[in-house]
Amino acid sequence: MNSIPVILDVDTGIDDALALMLAARHSGLALEAVTCVGGNVPLPRVVQNTLSVLALAGAHEVPVAAGMNTPLIEPARDASYVHGSNGLADLDVPQRQRPVEGIHAVELLRQKLTAAAQPITLIALAPLTNIAMLLRMYPQVAANIERIVFMGGSVGPGNATAVAEFNIWHDPEAADIVVRSGIPMMMYGLEPFYRVCCETEAISTLTDSDELRPGLVGKLLRHLSRVTEDEDRIAEPGAAAIGDAGAVCAVIDPSGVFTRRLPVSVSLHSIDTRGQTIVDLRHGPGTAEATTDDLAGNVDVVLDVDAARYRDLFLEAVS
Repeated sequence: MNSIPVILDVDTGIDDALALMLAARHSGLALEAVTCVGGNVPLPRVVQNTLSVLALAGAHEVPVAAGMNTPLIEPARDASYVHGSNGLADLDVPQRQRPVEGIHAVELLRQKLTAAAQPITLIALAPLTNIAMLLRMYPQVAANIERIVFMGGSVGPGNATAVAEFNIWHDPEAADIVVRSGIPMMMYGLEPFYRVCCETEAISTLTDSDELRPGLVGKLLRHLSRVTEDEDRIAEPGAAAIGDAGAVCAVIDPSGVFTRRLPVSVSLHSIDTRGQTIVDLRHGPGTAEATTDDLAGNVDVVLDVDAARYRDLFLEAVS
């Protein structure tokens, strides 16, 4: 089976790190590049974390580029309250000092897409600022994007606010540009994000490993299990969601997700709902003689996931 060419766009905190390790180590993917954007932590820390994680995964040659440090309009707001001040649970992760590409992330994306022998899947695990800038500056590259798989949004409650998920809330304007682009895309939102979990026994096995990589994975998951212990969308006490890594699983093994093509838009103006992904699940007539059905959809929304299947896929790759 041929590997799927992918580029990851990340704001490397804990679950981005898990996703990077999976993408770098799984034979089903060909990781062409990694682009960095400010989000969970500021951009310089994102870049350093990304280089460190790729080194631990053995992906020393994957090109890495720094991109946008702030949203298109609003000031940056990080998620250190979840990821720790360094983005990696304040663990002492070995620092890697290899140079990043000497060009902006948007330019690296343009170059990689333009030169690609076959269309590339973009896996966006962060605020969509880099991707929005790419589509506005170089709209012609859309022809070489197989699809965009983004971790972001939710059908129901948010996590950054009552209705908004962090990545979309961080830069709603960028998300609006991307979801209205017409490019085929999948939304891997908070519903599957919290469903794919590693239980306490698996976390302990990883943490107790004598090898650096699985040991770090275990410690990151253990930190998440403590930070999210009151999150009722995680079914088992002491478990930790693999989060962004689940979106990578969905590219490797798409038969593990149940999707519907639905109309999705982003709330930009109301203070109470800013950053909310409005997912229209209705069928039939609405006001002003409008008819709502799946034919009007612009995004393949993940509504359910084979959690055990993706958990096992993830654990096999990283351990």
